[in-house]
Amino acid sequence: MRRRPFLDQRRPSFKRRWQQRPWWVRLALSLLLALACVLLLAVLLGSPDPGASPSTSAASSGSETTSAPLLRQRSYLEGITDALNMTDEMLSARSFSRQLMDQIYLAKTYVIVAKEANNLQFVAELSAQVRRAQSILAHAAAHGGTVMEQEAEKAIRDMSVLLFQAQQLRYDSGITIMKLKGQIQSLEEKSKAEADKSTKYGQIAAEELPKGLYCLGVRLTMEWFKSPELQRKFSDRSPSVQSNLRDNSLYHFCVFSDNILAVSVVVNSTAINSRHPDKVVFHLVTDDLNYAPMKAWFAMNDYRGVTVDIQKVEDFTWLNASYVPVLKQLQNAATQKFYFSGSGNRGTPIKFRNPKYLSMLNHLRFYIPEIYPELQKVVFLDDDIVVQKDLSELFTINLNGNVMGAVETCMETFHRFHKYLNHSHPLIRAHFDPDACGWAFGMNVLDLVEWRNKNVTGIYHYWQERNSDHTLWKLGSLPPGLLAFYGLVEALDPKWHVLGLGYTTVDPATIKEGAVLHYNGNMKPWLKIGMEKYKSFWDSYVDYSHPLIQQCFMR
Repeated sequence: MRRRPFLDQRRPSFKRRWQQRPWWVRLALSLLLALACVLLLAVLLGSPDPGASPSTSAASSGSETTSAPLLRQRSYLEGITDALNMTDEMLSARSFSRQLMDQIYLAKTYVIVAKEANNLQFVAELSAQVRRAQSILAHAAAHGGTVMEQEAEKAIRDMSVLLFQAQQLRYDSGITIMKLKGQIQSLEEKSKAEADKSTKYGQIAAEELPKGLYCLGVRLTMEWFKSPELQRKFSDRSPSVQSNLRDNSLYHFCVFSDNILAVSVVVNSTAINSRHPDKVVFHLVTDDLNYAPMKAWFAMNDYRGVTVDIQKVEDFTWLNASYVPVLKQLQNAATQKFYFSGSGNRGTPIKFRNPKYLSMLNHLRFYIPEIYPELQKVVFLDDDIVVQKDLSELFTINLNGNVMGAVETCMETFHRFHKYLNHSHPLIRAHFDPDACGWAFGMNVLDLVEWRNKNVTGIYHYWQERNSDHTLWKLGSLPPGLLAFYGLVEALDPKWHVLGLGYTTVDPATIKEGAVLHYNGNMKPWLKIGMEKYKSFWDSYVDYSHPLIQQCFMR
């Protein structure tokens, strides 16, 4: 329904409307108003004075027959005192009000059932009786009185006839309730099935490699092997570049990923927003498949003088099954069935069987002090983040003797320890507070000196070995991280790390103030299922004018 313009809703002034009336109407209204004033004055003069003495009142009682007020006065408070208490009336077993209400409730149920049976005539008759009963109750409540027998008897009798007819039509309340329960249960099962499908397909979409990323990797591999010049950029590095990799006065960041485009966004956004990009050093680790294309990309592109070093995880020969519990567990047949078969434990959601959680790139974060033995402080970044501010201040934050600086995520209850860990297990219950604050990987300041002193990697190994049967936690690197760094985390200002852009709605003001935006969740910005309202933050750091990007990503 369209609203009229504001000007159309204005009423003419009283003076204008009064002048528009005929003269005889104005005369009649004036006479009526004068008569009303005379009557009111008479009432006031005839009423007794509240402050008068009893004797005065008695003396004047004889003249009340001649000077009694024309209208009996009744104060507002007196009306309230005399009004009926409807609650008491409804609780009375003999009241007509209660009978009418009981009939209304039952009739409304039959109206719903009759609609399903397409008995529209019966629905109309029953609805009319419901409105009639409601009108009787409303009238009694408005006037502060009880429902009188003469007005309620016929309504109750007529409603009873219709309710009896509903029973004859097999609209039995017991059967009706069972039918409604069955329908509710059926809808709940359908809803659960659709939710499971949505989760499954979303997980599959998140795990699949987009065609554009695959194309980019193939073309970069071809460019690397056919261009000796690109290869020389990494093999013939100057001594100054080599020294930068070990210089603790610089700002060191590490990223472990097999996604070339995502890593390029991390490096590019950090460089663009850095006040001193020439002091920024990125340590990248990827796998053997993406090692050549990763080097080709960063040999082709310069990011304002940022130093980039690239390694592959296969070169870390010391990361083997005899040292790394995750790799040792991977050789176990039960673990392989749990993660890869998809048919082992039907009660386990599909996301818990994601093989990426056993990737060494995902667990490499627990070996940073061994990968970079000469560094003292680094900032760990995930590949699904975007940097919006200069991050050099992170390297001056006092961690107060702790190993890690991280943004806590315990604003909601589902981000506390009991969400990630099995607190019914006696080992977890004995050592950890279920309501302890969780935190997030993705942007973490790491004091590697304290890490080595407190042997955090050894603590991580201890808990991984205890979880060989998956009873302490199900998946991922965050649960063992919560255990390994327990009591060793310094809380950072939330503006340093804004989470949720890959699965939920985030306050725009929080995004604007955030230094690092994290697309944690399945809806990554490089996927078609990514949240459109947040893709622009990521897209702004992708060079879509690059020839290889244009060839592989049709915009």
